[in-house]
Amino acid sequence: MNTRMRRAAVAVAATAMAASLAACGSAKEAGEKPKESGSAAAGGAIKIGLLLPENQTARYEKFDKPLFEKKVAELTGGKAEVVYANAKQDATTQNSQVDTMITNKVNVLVVDAVDSKAIAGSVKKAKDAGIPVVAYDRLAEGPIDAYTSFDNEEVGKVQGKALLEALGDKAGSGQIVMMNGSVTDPNAALFKKGAHSVLDGKVTIGKEYDTKEWKPENANTNMAGAISALGKDKIVGVYSANDGMAGGIITALKAAGMDPLPPVTGQDAELAGVQRIVAGEQFMSVYKPYAPEAEAAAKMAVALAKGEKLDGVTTSKVDSPTTKGVPSVLVPVVSLTKNNIKDTVIKDGVYTADEICTDKYAAACTTLGLK
Repeated sequence: MNTRMRRAAVAVAATAMAASLAACGSAKEAGEKPKESGSAAAGGAIKIGLLLPENQTARYEKFDKPLFEKKVAELTGGKAEVVYANAKQDATTQNSQVDTMITNKVNVLVVDAVDSKAIAGSVKKAKDAGIPVVAYDRLAEGPIDAYTSFDNEEVGKVQGKALLEALGDKAGSGQIVMMNGSVTDPNAALFKKGAHSVLDGKVTIGKEYDTKEWKPENANTNMAGAISALGKDKIVGVYSANDGMAGGIITALKAAGMDPLPPVTGQDAELAGVQRIVAGEQFMSVYKPYAPEAEAAAKMAVALAKGEKLDGVTTSKVDSPTTKGVPSVLVPVVSLTKNNIKDTVIKDGVYTADEICTDKYAAACTTLGLK
């Protein structure tokens, strides 16, 4: 892990982790206890399988994986092995990866599902093999033992509130476009639900899309279609569920000659998204401190691998479509705008001012006091 990532892990954990994980929950483990074959022998080495869904979004390879590995090493004195695989947005590949993890006899499996429904059968296979399963970031279906993510409905509410703030008096004078995430991601449905709870009745939604695989190019195509259908002069704002799609959306807006650009939301505080905020091209993103999420997953995984209960780790319970009362940790989020970049991603060591303020953004950074 590089120096910046170490700073991110330490600084973010020190600030956000206290709010999310300090309180000891009283939740009990959901479902059956893992069979003995899936538990590490006392004092023996632990083998943890980590399956992440894709590598198009910068967060997984840059933040989640190294932060998770670092915490596992801390918790086990460096004696645990993390076996990693990335599904590259392919649910079939991810199911095969679960089979491989079972064959390799991991003690516990941490899964960020490509498709929350399609993974259910593989989760059951793992459980039948005595391997407990932690759902990471997305609420996988099947007999999962624990879950950690952000408050995803709140993410949508934060995005919706920010868009209304940016629109001001224009909220009722035109139409907005809603660019939601992939239907295979249960989080996307929660983002959408949260956003609608804030926006419905306050804006006119001219076009709304569920964007296949969260891909920026698909968001770009959808946005171009919306502009053609509605007319560029009628669009006053765009709800984008994440930063990657926001990039594709803004490219389409520019190509249509929209100047000034309407406010566009985002999520994940990706570097390119933060730079667009600095430049005034994107109104906001949702900053999700990844350290407390990854560290919660690591604590859950190590405890389950040892056959321990999760009472001292989890802080709430969540119901999935297939499993009730799943012991969980939900991490709070922050609305990121040009006004709090210094106090969030820079303060927490996620990015340095130099990384954000390249030559292209130097003047805007100076105006914002980031240099």
